[in-house]
Amino acid sequence: MMAAVVADRPPAILHADLDAFYASVEQRDDPALRNIPMMVGGGVVLSASYEARRVGVRTAMSIGQARRLCPTIVAVAPRMDAYSQASADVFDIFRDTTPEVEGLSIDEAFLDVTGLHRLVGPGRVVAERLRARVLSEVGLPISVGCATTKFLAKVASTVSKPDGLLVVEPGGELAFLHPLPVERLWGVGPVTAEKLRVKGIRTVGDVAEMEPDRLAALVGRGAGHHLHALSSNRDPRRIETNRRRRSIGSQRSFPSGRLDRGEVDTILLEVVDRVAQRLRAADRVARTVVVRFRYGDFASATRSHTLVQATAATAPILHAARGLLDGNWSNCAERGLTRVGLSLTNLGDSSAVQLALPFDATPPELDGAVDAIRDRFGNDAIDRVRLLGRPDRSVPLLPD
Repeated sequence: MMAAVVADRPPAILHADLDAFYASVEQRDDPALRNIPMMVGGGVVLSASYEARRVGVRTAMSIGQARRLCPTIVAVAPRMDAYSQASADVFDIFRDTTPEVEGLSIDEAFLDVTGLHRLVGPGRVVAERLRARVLSEVGLPISVGCATTKFLAKVASTVSKPDGLLVVEPGGELAFLHPLPVERLWGVGPVTAEKLRVKGIRTVGDVAEMEPDRLAALVGRGAGHHLHALSSNRDPRRIETNRRRRSIGSQRSFPSGRLDRGEVDTILLEVVDRVAQRLRAADRVARTVVVRFRYGDFASATRSHTLVQATAATAPILHAARGLLDGNWSNCAERGLTRVGLSLTNLGDSSAVQLALPFDATPPELDGAVDAIRDRFGNDAIDRVRLLGRPDRSVPLLPD
């Protein structure tokens, strides 16, 4: 029997999963839906609040069955645009935390935060900051599992729900994993679980104690070896970040919704600075600048501007972003601004871009020199004068 894998390195793989995603977005945007049983769907339940789940309402259940379980449940029609926007906002925070992000679906992702240990702290600290940012900037609860493998991190996030954080420390992996029901193993659905229960196999620990060949005889050779490896925390998979990005972005939230124009401009400068640095680190250029505004009531507005020529230089991106802010400032001043976000889209490879004439753009040497200093000595080694000494500067970025 192969030995179990018990890692001696700090847990640095996060699995972040938004709680009851569609339902949480609806409850965020409509206070009347909070703290009551509610569901999103038409003919079937797409998402149910935790108040509804407590009485048995589940995703993929028919609306009629849900109403029989909970006669007072409130049903709302899905708003896919709102969910897509919320997902984009959350993934901006993920990628603002670390470049090592593997999206699994609209509402969950793996993050490798190994490189943040010296800059920020251990995985627990990074996860705590991540959860706080998603709640304050997007208004949604998120559960996070932190462990030494992807499999264990996902199990931990599931166990921590709703709105929780669970860190599985090195040396405690098997003590955490083995008492759990066998359904926690990836690939074990109702049919497989029943096959295993008939043979007296009810927990993950029961699977780990079986001979691999005997397990393979029950569920098939491939599935048997897969389940046996997971039951002993053998999961060598790495975070997969090779998907080509369609946008690069960042965002900042404010403790108060009432800021003057100069304060917001300074925050916008910080956001543009960080996003342009990430764009250059990825060896990409952008054609379209998108600025998103979130008001005090969680309503949002999006403004965009397409540049004459794609660029990775900070100056033209900042100029476009300031123009978008100016055009929407009356709304921001009237309604109160709680967050500003910037995304660069219509991305291309930097090698495919024509050189700008000298009088059309800031010399690229300045951006390159700043990037080189930050790469070598850290992001705090050089900064713009307007941003020096700001107490709310975000976690330094790693190149992606």
